[in-house]
Amino acid sequence: MGLGMDDRFNTIAGWTLFGGIVALGLSTLSAHYFLADKHERPEKMGYAIAGVEPEGGAGGAAAVEPIANRLAKADAAKGEAIFAKCKACHTIDQGAANGIGPNLWGVVGDARAEGRGGFAFSDSLKSKAGKWDFASLDEWLTNPKKFADGTKMSFAGLADPMDRANVILYLNSKGSNLPLPAPEAVPAAGAAPADGAATPVALVGDAAKGEKVFAKCQACHTVAQGGPNGIGPNLYGVAGDAIAEGRGGFAFSDALKAHKGTWDQATLDQWLTAPAKFAQGTKMTFAGLSSAQDRADVIAYLNSQGGKLSLGAAPAAAPAAAK
Repeated sequence: MGLGMDDRFNTIAGWTLFGGIVALGLSTLSAHYFLADKHERPEKMGYAIAGVEPEGGAGGAAAVEPIANRLAKADAAKGEAIFAKCKACHTIDQGAANGIGPNLWGVVGDARAEGRGGFAFSDSLKSKAGKWDFASLDEWLTNPKKFADGTKMSFAGLADPMDRANVILYLNSKGSNLPLPAPEAVPAAGAAPADGAATPVALVGDAAKGEKVFAKCQACHTVAQGGPNGIGPNLYGVAGDAIAEGRGGFAFSDALKAHKGTWDQATLDQWLTAPAKFAQGTKMTFAGLSSAQDRADVIAYLNSQGGKLSLGAAPAAAPAAAK
């Protein structure tokens, strides 16, 4: 009996071991079949793994178009659909009550962390002076916590640049209706600067220095709030304002009226470089400021006088102006 049982056990064990070897061989063979000559991982994985950055890292991502360019092709209806996920915290109709977040009627162009029916904003957002212009809204919607560390806003942000542009266009249609900034000229990826020019250097303006440079403009312009027009218009709040409109009824030239859009950072830089080139036929006799740093400083100063821009680094060399 004992020997019979041992033989039977050995036979079963042997067949089990043989089966395992066969299974391993088939597994290896099938792996070679499905991989064929593909010794590298697939170019595109079957699904994304949360929290894992794709190969190449952030540096491999395509450059994001300027917000002005995205707004030019944005769709407010799509923005309204995306905004549906914001309605758990925000109302947007005129006169509606605040919720977990403030009512957002007329928020585009409005002061940050002020008003909104007395909503209790976080100190971190209160510390961000300025207004909700298109650029700062784009930055905020990308990552609220990065924009204002300590904000009460729990929303992670919108990763898709066009989603942000669509939402901003929708917000602008709800009580703001600010003129959209003119799209910027963006060189093709890898393209060399025109005429062999060096790559522009980013400049940051100094409002105090800009005030000193602006002294030469005071023969024609006032800049204090409520100041009268002179030979040229009063410039309080001109940064971010519509081109050749308002200004107490100032009689702008037809050449300047032909320019649509707003006095954003890039447009002000072009104008201050050479007014006559920016708008041929302008009444402005000033030749312009050849120093890119002087222009950046003056723009920073103008923005400090009631302006609406969220200034970044300005280009050292202005692009060719439209004629």
